This record gives sequence, structure tokens and C-alpha cells, in this order.
Amino acid sequence: QVQLMESGGDSVQAGGSLRLSCVMSGFHYGSYIKTCLAWFRQAPGKEREGVAAIENDGRPTYVNSVKGRFTISRDNAKNTVYLEMNSLKPDDTAMYYCAAVPPGTSVGTWSRADAYTYWGQGTQVTVSS
Repeated sequence: QVQLMESGGDSVQAGGSLRLSCVMSGFHYGSYIKTCLAWFRQAPGKEREGVAAIENDGRPTYVNSVKGRFTISRDNAKNTVYLEMNSLKPDDTAMYYCAAVPPGTSVGTWSRADAYTYWGQGTQVTVSS
């Protein structure tokens, strides 16, 4: 049974930083590295938005609004994906979710939520001005 567990959400002032983590379990040994991973966020009353994704070769992709401020990375040895968030803004306030596709599957359009099979429960990020 595949499980994704996020952590690291918090309330911070604008300009602050946070590091989100997502630990994955339940993948067959060695298959994690073949999985495209992503972070999404959803603010109240808004659609779920793709924030960043990282392919199995380590290549990252970002939504324009976070480029230069957020960094996605993965530690294959720990089955963990991270989202380093700097220069946070009130508009970054949302529930943040990590997501994964089945190992060996092409994600297609990385920012589409329906491209992902596995989801965590989310971690709340609140940025005050």
C-alpha cells in the first residue's frame, strides 16, 4: 500500500522560509527512483495548483509564480521529496500536497492533478503579511 506523508508546514511571516518534506512508502524496492514526484497546493476557494515537479533524472519544473523562490529536490535513499520555500508571500498560503505517479509511468503534463495516482494528506502553510 503506497503512502505519502507530508510534514513541515507552519505559520510564518512574509519573507520567511519553510522546508516541506514528503516521505513515501509502499513502493517496491528500487522503483521509487523511477517515479515522477510533485508538489501541489490548494488555497480555500481555489483549484489545486501544481507548484513543482521533479523527474526521476532529477530535472525540476516550476510554476512561474515560485521560480527563483522554491526548490524541489529528492533523496532517493530516503524515499523523500522536499520543497524548499524562500521569500514566502501571503499568496503562498495554502494546503500543500505531494503527489506521485506509478513507477515507470510518464506524467504527461506535470501540472495536471489528474495525472497523479498517489497523494498525501497535505500540510498547511500560512504566510502572514
